[in-house]
Amino acid sequence: MNVEMVMKELEALSNERLKKSSMSNGAHEPLFGVATGKMKPLAKKIKINQPLAEQLYATGNYDAMYFAGIIADTTTMTESDFERWMDAAYFYMLSDFVVSVTLAETDFAQGVADKWIASGEELRMSAGWSCYCWLLGSRPDVEFTTSKLASMLDQVEKTIHNSPDRTKSAMNNFIYTVGISYLPLHDKAVETAKAVGPVEIRRDNKKNNILLASESIQKHLNRGPIGFKRKNVRC
Repeated sequence: MNVEMVMKELEALSNERLKKSSMSNGAHEPLFGVATGKMKPLAKKIKINQPLAEQLYATGNYDAMYFAGIIADTTTMTESDFERWMDAAYFYMLSDFVVSVTLAETDFAQGVADKWIASGEELRMSAGWSCYCWLLGSRPDVEFTTSKLASMLDQVEKTIHNSPDRTKSAMNNFIYTVGISYLPLHDKAVETAKAVGPVEIRRDNKKNNILLASESIQKHLNRGPIGFKRKNVRC
């Protein structure tokens, strides 16, 4: 299957309501408006195909870029490939749910995520914190350094309220993810969440969002035990 054929398949799955919803969250033309679930049969047909993923990502079409992340071969992608993908990730659904997700499947994910967190660029920082969320939610606790994650929680507590909005959201999710997925720092995550308190996220032409990591952690505790790990990062 070539790029033209995939684009036709994606266009056939378009949904105008979903397209409008994606655009209200930051996507812009070109895009079709394809539900992630609708992409799965096509992904099963194609399987992993890095050359095709690169062609699709380069189209600039949001749905094609998202699908590229699903079929990307993370065993062959390099740090420079992820930097290039981040350069083209123009809103958070690409930075946090395509680039950081695929990065989380590599052996060098933490190193790249650390660079992005320190970059000072809103979406790179957001992708870096999000990548840690994907990692913590899927990999064994022994793959992480407790002192490093504790320091990151301290950093969040000190800087979250003065960070850009998308970064704020990812940092808040980091507190929550440490709280439910990384057993050694559950208590510290709960303390950090309480210290941080409500996190306000501004939204254009919409009511601002208020995030509360402490409440989210408690809701998870009410449902079941901590230590949550997903089997797969990508859908």
